[in-house]
Amino acid sequence: MKVAGLGFRAAANERDLADALALAEGASPVDALATIATKVAALQTAFPHRKVIAVAVAGVVTPSQSQRIQAMHGTGSVAEAAALVAAGPGARLIAARRVIGRVTIAVAETDTGDSV
Repeated sequence: MKVAGLGFRAAANERDLADALALAEGASPVDALATIATKVAALQTAFPHRKVIAVAVAGVVTPSQSQRIQAMHGTGSVAEAAALVAAGPGARLIAARRVIGRVTIAVAETDTGDSV
């Protein structure tokens, strides 16, 4: 399963989210989108025909480390943590966090097909 994890500022709009996802997917679409519970509604509005998964990210170890995000959410990167958790056990990042305007996005994949 391939999952895009997204973190974004409150000022991010649907166009910002769509642009970030288009850049992250390229020619290889993801199976689902993941973010923290407080951001799920925004993703569901922006992508009504996509699977959107709410995940808990506190305590998830990520390669990228933002002190601000660590203090707010208990992880170094919401995007990386969300992608890893939603992709399931054994997931690995195939695209580390990338900041695109007001959106941060990362992609994780697992070969097992298991997901949250």
